Amino acid sequence: MMDKTIIEKATKWLGNDYDAETREKVQYLIDNDETELTESFYRDLEFGTGGLRGIMGVGCNRMNKYTVGMATQGLANYILKMFATKNDCKIAIAYDSRNNSKYFAQITADVMSANGIKAFLFEELRPTPELSFAIRQLGCQSGVVITASHNPKEYNGYKAYWDDGGQLISPHDTNVIDEVMKITDISQVKFAGNPKLIEKIGENIDKIYLEKLNSLSLSQELIKKHKDLSIVYTPLHGTGITLVPKALKDFGFENIHIVEEQAIADGNFPTVKSPNPEEKAAMEMAIALAQKVNANLVLATDPDADRVGIAVKNDKNEYILLNGNQTGSVLIYYLINQWKAKGKLTGNEFIVKTIVTSELLKDIALKNGVESYDVLTGFKFIAEIILKLEGKKQFIGGGEESYGYLVGDFVRDKDAVISCCMIAEMAAWAADSGKTFYDILIDLYTEYGFYKEDLLSVTKKGKSGAEEIQSMMENYRKTPPVSINNSKVVLIKDYQKQNCFDCIKNTKTPIDLPKSNVLQFFTEDGSKITVRPSGTEPKIKFYFGVKENLVSKDDFEKVNQQLNAKIKAIIEDMKL
Repeated sequence: MMDKTIIEKATKWLGNDYDAETREKVQYLIDNDETELTESFYRDLEFGTGGLRGIMGVGCNRMNKYTVGMATQGLANYILKMFATKNDCKIAIAYDSRNNSKYFAQITADVMSANGIKAFLFEELRPTPELSFAIRQLGCQSGVVITASHNPKEYNGYKAYWDDGGQLISPHDTNVIDEVMKITDISQVKFAGNPKLIEKIGENIDKIYLEKLNSLSLSQELIKKHKDLSIVYTPLHGTGITLVPKALKDFGFENIHIVEEQAIADGNFPTVKSPNPEEKAAMEMAIALAQKVNANLVLATDPDADRVGIAVKNDKNEYILLNGNQTGSVLIYYLINQWKAKGKLTGNEFIVKTIVTSELLKDIALKNGVESYDVLTGFKFIAEIILKLEGKKQFIGGGEESYGYLVGDFVRDKDAVISCCMIAEMAAWAADSGKTFYDILIDLYTEYGFYKEDLLSVTKKGKSGAEEIQSMMENYRKTPPVSINNSKVVLIKDYQKQNCFDCIKNTKTPIDLPKSNVLQFFTEDGSKITVRPSGTEPKIKFYFGVKENLVSKDDFEKVNQQLNAKIKAIIEDMKL
C-alpha cells in the first residue's frame, strides 16, 4: 500500500503554485507509476555541503525548477544576511552541457535577481573553474555552477561557491543548509526575475582568464621548439571544448587533434557509457585517434572540465592511462623543478594534496624545500588552505587522486583547463631532453621510490550494512592493527578524534583538520592504508599506498608486480 506521506507530498504538487506541465506529470505518476512516484517524493532532495545532486524529474526528490528555486532562495537569504550592509550583492552563475543545465542556470539567475542580487550569467556553457575565476574577478559574494560532474546523463547538480571562489566551507556550508531547510513551501521562492539585475557574460571573462592562464607558463621557449607536439583532446561532450583547445593554442601548441564525435556538447553523452575520464571506456575514441595520428599525449576532460585524464606512450610504444596520483606527481615535480631552475623558490612556497593522495607529491615537495599540506578529501579544502595562506606564502600547485589539479591561485577549484596546458608543457619539456611523459614518471620512481596506489570499495547495503560499516570503524579504533602484511604500524591518524598517534614513541599530537570519520595506518615499510566510509553511498572505501625502491628503469615490471602483490597481501591480511 502506498505510503500516505508520499501521496500527500505528491498531491501538494498538483496545486496552482506549480506549472501545468509539472502538474500533469505528477498526476500521471499518481495514476500509473507507483514506483517512480515513491522515488520522486519519498524524501526531499538534500542540499548538502556541496549543494544539490540528483536525477532530473518532477518531485521533491528530483532536480527540477522548484527544487533548484528553493535551494537558490535559501542561498540568496544567506547572502543577504551575511552582507546586510552591502547594497550591491553579486553572484556569478555558470552551467555545463547537461540536459536542463541552461534552464536551471536561468532559474538561479531569476531567483537571485528577484531578491535584489545582481546575477552575472554566462551566456553559454563554460568550465566550472572559469566560474570560480569569475567570482573573484567580478567581486561577487557567491557563485553557482549547474553540473553533476561525471554522473550518468539522468543527473544534474547545483554547486555553490563563496566570495573567495572556493566551494562552501565551514561555517558557510552548514549555515546555507540551514537557510535552505527553512524554505518549506514553494510560495517562499521569488521566481519573478528582474532582467535589469541579470547581466550576460562570456568572451570578456574568457579573455582575462586565458591571459592569466598564459602567465603561468614556465617554458615558453621550449614550447616554441616543440610546438608540433601531437596532442589528442576530447571534451567528452562537455564544456572543455569551449576553452581547452584555445588555451592550448594560446600556450603555443599547434598540432592539436580533437575527437570530433565527442566535441559536440550533448547532455546525453551519446558516445560513452559514462563521461568520466577515470574510466578506460571513456578514453577509447581518443586513444584510437592517438594511434592514428601517432600522438604524444592524450587529454580528456569531464563534462564541467574541472578534472582531466591522460594517456601516454610507454616504453613499448603502447598507450597507457595514468591514474590521478601519477599525473599529479609528475605535474608537481615539473612545477617545482621549473620554479627551482628559474630561481623562484625562496623557501616560502607550498603545495596542497588530499590525505588519500600519493605521498610521492609530499616527498617531491619536501626534498626541494617546498612545504606540503594535507587536507581532507574535497578540493574545497585545498582552496581553504590557499585562502588561509594568501599574502603569507606562495601556492605552486596541488591535486587529488581523483584527477583534479590546480596550478596558480587565481582559480580556487580544480581546473582541467590549466592542467591540460601545464601537462602539455611538461610533455614538451620532457621532449626537449629526448624523453617522454612516461620516462619522467619512471625517473621520479627511481629518484623517490616507486609509489603505487589502489582503491577498494566494499558495499554494505541497507540498515544492516550501515551498522556493519559503523562497527568496522569502531573496531579499527578500539583494536587498531599492530602490523599490516608483516610490517609494523608506526603511525595512526584518526581524523574523527583529530589526533595522530606515534606507535613507536607512544605519543599523540593534534591534527589541525575538521573532524572526519577517516582512519589512516602508516607502516614501517612505507605503506599507507586509509579507511573512509562514503558520505553518499553505502560503501566503505580502502585506499592503499605502497612503496618499493626502483633501482633502474629495467626493473620497472618486476617491481610493479611486487607492488601489486603487496597490495593484494594487505587486502588479504585485513580480511577484506
